[in-house]
Amino acid sequence: MFRKGNFVIESIRRIASTSSKPALFSSTSVQPARLSWEASSQVILKKKLETALKHHLVDDAWDVFKDYKRLYGFPDSSIMNRFVTVFSYSSDSAWLCKADDLSRLALKQNSGLVNSDALTKLLLSLARAQMSESACNILRTMLEKGFVLTPDVLRLVVMHMVKTEVGTCLASNYLVQVCHRFMELKRSSNVMKPDTVLFNLVLGSCVRFGFSLKGQELIELMAKADVVADGHSIVIMSCVYEMNGMRDELKKLKEGIGHVPSQLLCHYRRLYDNLLSLEFKFDDIGSAGRLVLDICKKSKDLPSVQNLEKVMVLPVGSHHIRSGLKIRISPEILQRDSSLGVDSEATFVSCADSKLGVTNKTLAKLVYGYKRRENLPELSKLLFSVGGTKLCADVIDACVAVGWLEAAHDILDDLVSAGNPMDLVTYRKVLSGYHKSKMLRNAEVLVRQMTKAGLVTDPSDEIKDCENTELRALLVQEINAGEQTKVPSMLYELNSSLYYFCKAKMQGDAVTTYRKIQKMKTISPTVQSYWILVDMYSSLGMYREITVTWGDIKRNMASRDLEVTQDLLEKLVVNFLRGGYFERVMEVISCMKEKGMYNDVAMYKNEYLKVHKNLYRTLKAADAVTEAQAQRVEHVKAFRKLVGIV
Repeated sequence: MFRKGNFVIESIRRIASTSSKPALFSSTSVQPARLSWEASSQVILKKKLETALKHHLVDDAWDVFKDYKRLYGFPDSSIMNRFVTVFSYSSDSAWLCKADDLSRLALKQNSGLVNSDALTKLLLSLARAQMSESACNILRTMLEKGFVLTPDVLRLVVMHMVKTEVGTCLASNYLVQVCHRFMELKRSSNVMKPDTVLFNLVLGSCVRFGFSLKGQELIELMAKADVVADGHSIVIMSCVYEMNGMRDELKKLKEGIGHVPSQLLCHYRRLYDNLLSLEFKFDDIGSAGRLVLDICKKSKDLPSVQNLEKVMVLPVGSHHIRSGLKIRISPEILQRDSSLGVDSEATFVSCADSKLGVTNKTLAKLVYGYKRRENLPELSKLLFSVGGTKLCADVIDACVAVGWLEAAHDILDDLVSAGNPMDLVTYRKVLSGYHKSKMLRNAEVLVRQMTKAGLVTDPSDEIKDCENTELRALLVQEINAGEQTKVPSMLYELNSSLYYFCKAKMQGDAVTTYRKIQKMKTISPTVQSYWILVDMYSSLGMYREITVTWGDIKRNMASRDLEVTQDLLEKLVVNFLRGGYFERVMEVISCMKEKGMYNDVAMYKNEYLKVHKNLYRTLKAADAVTEAQAQRVEHVKAFRKLVGIV
């Protein structure tokens, strides 16, 4: 006891001898020494970190940073900004990932720890390294925090992202998010309005990677956000419409561009090509012929001076819908830096010396189409109007080469009746064909016509084969293809009706049209059919009906009548999340994984947090009253685990 008392007294004396304060037993008498040690340790680590960052020693900086964070948490904003900036300069993806993770974690704890400049540098580095997922995470974080990127920086980031399929998926979803944020907070200074170039970059990549349904969604958002479509936008939109079979929308674009200056005519070649493609898909040969005639006349009497102020307004969807969307277009403006556009190759329309023309592929389809409908007089008129006797001679040669001798003879007669007789060589090719096929009566009739026209022939003269071998080969392809088309023309017509009814919110008529498609034995609904229907139900908040549509989709997938796309399945996931159908959510996500499709988990997470933030957060399956509720709890837990919600 005595020793213990002496020990306490000695300890007190030592404390007293090192303290200048009289209160020997107060906490303040011993605290300064401990705080002094901590302060010196923190200062030392801070200086080490600053030195490593100053000399760009990322390995040393990382080791010191880990120690500092473990002991004292995140350093102040100046060091954090320097840390993120230095790591952004690294070419090593591992360091970029670390910078990405830490910056987002820091912002989650304190939104002032990392500023927009440091995040922008990191963002650009991630985009250049093709780390699209990380780049998109930063973009979304900056959007949520109200950091506004300059248009040039955002374009550069997106331009790098859309070089890949995954990057295109992420960039398109981010653009949708930006548009919705802009429309919600239009009057706020901290909201970014997407511009024309940004839309062009993303829309163009949607075309390249086959996300035509997402492209359609972006076009509608472009109208809602009042973004003006320039010449590049118009061509890309025409590609989206062609992929989705939306002929009426494409016709409106054609009318919208009007009489563009001659120097822009070749720029719009792809638009005319897309419209002609749809005319053939709709099996509307008469309309295709009129379009060809219009295309070939476009090169005449065109203005040579641009009117850069010209802006037109076009309806998106039928103009009969009062509440329909409107989009502004400026056909004579071509924004710079809208690169990574669509492939410039065209199938049906050619362009040379600022003049449009048609390819042999177009001619073959026209000849086959008019012949099948037994409307050769119209074909004869069209051919002469487009290319004169030279083109007529090429087509007659091709008809002879494939054995359509009577069709060739009919075209000859039509041209004579119209006062446009052909030369002796063309007559002799038809006559030679009759002789080879032993069609002697037809040959006699043709000889009498030739004699009457004063055309004398010598049977010993050599007859040359068809000179336009490409046209002949393409005509043979059309004949062999016959009626075998991937999508029957009737289905394009029905999808057009379905689109109109759905946009007009005419649910009854839309369902009737959809059922009509289902009942037809020769056709099945396409991904466009389902997208249109799901889009209508989504706008009406009818999520239960979307689950029924998903059942139809699965049945058609099982029978191999339908090849689903990523943008359709993604749209289903988002709508099932909004409706709270978590079993369906996990089912569609599983389907996407099986097909090797990318799942934008961050987008799913944001959508969930907007609607179901605290759903079943503490409830366990054992607490559920019914079996259905227990299963629902498990599906919600599985989803929360998937997207990283603790």
